[in-house]
Amino acid sequence: MAAEGHAQTAPAGTAAAPTTLDTMVVTGTRGSNRTQFDTLAPVDVFSQEEIQAIESSDLNDVLAQLVPSFVVQRMPMNDGLVFVRPATLRGLSPDQTLVLVNGRRFHRSALLGARGAQGPDLAQIPVHAIQRIEVLRDGASAQYGSDAIAGVINIILDDRVGGEVSLGLSEYSEGDGRGRKVGARHGFALGDSGSLSLFADWDKSDATSRSRQRADAIAFQNAHPELDVPDPVQRWGQPDLENRHAGFNLNLALHDSLDLYGFGLFGHSEGMSDFNWRNPDGTASVYNPSSVFPGWDARSLYPTGFSPQYGNEQDDLQTVLGLRGYIGERWRWDVSASYGRNEIDYTIDNAINASLGPDSPTSFYLGRLSQTEKNVNADVVYSLPVSALEGPINIAFGAEAREETYAVKAGDPASYAIGPGAATGLAGGANGAPGFSDTNAGSWSQRSRAAYIDVEAPITARWTVGAATRYEHFSAFGESIDGKLSTRFAFTPDIAIRGSVSTGFRAPTPGQLYTQSTQQGLDTVTLQVFTTGRLSPSDPLAVQLGAQPLKPEQSRTASLGLTWKTDAGFSGSVDVYDIKVTDRFSQSAAYAVPAGTPNPLRFTSVSFYTNDFDTTTRGVDVVGSYVTGLGAGRLNTTLGYNYNQTTVDSGRTGVATNDSQRRIFEERLPEHKATLSSQYEIGRWSVLGKLRYYGAWTDSSGNATGDIFQRFGAMSFFDLALSYKVTDQQTLRIGADNLFDRYPDEATFQASRGLIYSRNAPYDTDGRNVYAEYRIRY
Repeated sequence: MAAEGHAQTAPAGTAAAPTTLDTMVVTGTRGSNRTQFDTLAPVDVFSQEEIQAIESSDLNDVLAQLVPSFVVQRMPMNDGLVFVRPATLRGLSPDQTLVLVNGRRFHRSALLGARGAQGPDLAQIPVHAIQRIEVLRDGASAQYGSDAIAGVINIILDDRVGGEVSLGLSEYSEGDGRGRKVGARHGFALGDSGSLSLFADWDKSDATSRSRQRADAIAFQNAHPELDVPDPVQRWGQPDLENRHAGFNLNLALHDSLDLYGFGLFGHSEGMSDFNWRNPDGTASVYNPSSVFPGWDARSLYPTGFSPQYGNEQDDLQTVLGLRGYIGERWRWDVSASYGRNEIDYTIDNAINASLGPDSPTSFYLGRLSQTEKNVNADVVYSLPVSALEGPINIAFGAEAREETYAVKAGDPASYAIGPGAATGLAGGANGAPGFSDTNAGSWSQRSRAAYIDVEAPITARWTVGAATRYEHFSAFGESIDGKLSTRFAFTPDIAIRGSVSTGFRAPTPGQLYTQSTQQGLDTVTLQVFTTGRLSPSDPLAVQLGAQPLKPEQSRTASLGLTWKTDAGFSGSVDVYDIKVTDRFSQSAAYAVPAGTPNPLRFTSVSFYTNDFDTTTRGVDVVGSYVTGLGAGRLNTTLGYNYNQTTVDSGRTGVATNDSQRRIFEERLPEHKATLSSQYEIGRWSVLGKLRYYGAWTDSSGNATGDIFQRFGAMSFFDLALSYKVTDQQTLRIGADNLFDRYPDEATFQASRGLIYSRNAPYDTDGRNVYAEYRIRY
């Protein structure tokens, strides 16, 4: 089933030609013989060589350098987003891009991020195990179901016989962020009938710090010269992070017309990040004396204040097992089952529950989030001969059953307790991040069933049309029906125009539908404990305050493109697109709970997820490459450019009605992003230069009045790498990302807390990163 991504059957050499449009593709089509040039929608194919030319072991960073419309942020000191980084395609939400592995849906992360977005964590897919990546830049819900509004990213795992081992070291020019990584893969031939590929890798990166001492910390040190205050008291930068991955990829012929296939990905990661510093002279809710605890003072624990250390431990699993085969020459079938799970355990150290006084621990287990997904797929493709047409009609149809379960496990009681000291003004819960309480804990599920049909017909030798429709029913909200029409016309064998119109959707997840979070604090005027909550939209209190049942986000996409190739080595494409998304998710404003309203948990104010606003996204993708002989060597130059603009059309609250939020939402990412790379190979030497360009973007200034925006100008970074083949099997590569050590303008938002560069930047703000890698292939 080529359309389902079983690239194991493709010739091994296809991945080695990243600069032509002749590479066979399996994403966005259910035909068995499509190339990048033949597809009815734009598909980028990135070979293993291109992937491994990027230093990072995080797939988010790899895609950010390969795909012009893909942007990922670092988000230092931003709770769970430090570890599950928000990544967007075409400026849309992280959960509006469908991620596949070998053509099968990859599960979501357990983290509900900004505005409740719950997308996959691409960092859990090991870069070392990837043979190639296909990116479909078009709406594809009618073909693949929920989430494929912005497009589809299909990760094809390596299944080739043989193997490789790689060792890498890196460090930033500031002397921090040192990285170490080791990866290994070996592919075994299973007789003459298949292969089994085993892989494992490990990487560890130390924290970075682009911080200066806080002004209030300097004042505290001057007021208390007898103390030795850390400088800086809190760290803005990348977290300490360690990752381990392992897995397998299996392809085995059981019979001439029957194959067994499967893969497994297993990941474990541990990370630690700073939180804001607590000033002993200014944090009354921690350091004020309390009559409840006579003789006790938090200064005995933290005389110079404290910066809580926020910990994240993840376990990730994805497994797929399937059978596929042929019936005669015209029928192909495929059945498979998959299981995916992501679990995140949170901890906080170097903290305190001040309301418990001397009985408070300083380390807390905050609880666990988990996302589990089960899928069963059945797919059939029939090649229908029609004498009046140029070739057979490709008819694909199938069905899918899926179940998602979201669960919350409570933390230590001390992590969310409101102790006796709260009555005298001391804050309850683990300071910095209260744990999940027993009232937040639970497990919730949603089931869906789907059926689709997808047809491609060659009307003439030059003209191909396609149509797809998909029906899906969800237990939580009902049904969705989506469709897609696409066409391609070749003016000549080397120039073609293509276009499509489609509808799409993204279904609300169980985590968005059913979970709630509770946070308790202290009113510093009344000294009364208050409780705020994000409730399920179906909670009776939320309904009374205006919550409506969540609906799917809906999209309408139109695209038009031109693609070309020449014998002279020049090829490329230009595609324009228009994406309208309605009923986009957001979190409502906080509503005060009216007196007399049934309120058993005594919420002071509540919010809830809601279908809040509509947007229009318009843009253009330009991709080009040129390959030619130069002297005794070979020059390969590629260009990728994306222009993308999103506007808020309408809505009830939040970004639609607040001018400041609207502007930040519309301008938070660059409208222009481009990459120009050129590689020259001669003999055993290869040099790669890459220019990365990011257009201007807007962030908050942190000012309540006056100039409440800060505009950051365009930035460009130059990367350089030099490779030498020590032998035919061994390669040494050294290089530097951001060779000229460029930094953006300093940020005003959070500057009083020691931040230098905006944590919302769409690029790395840590400066030059120098690395070396030794790779052995056999």
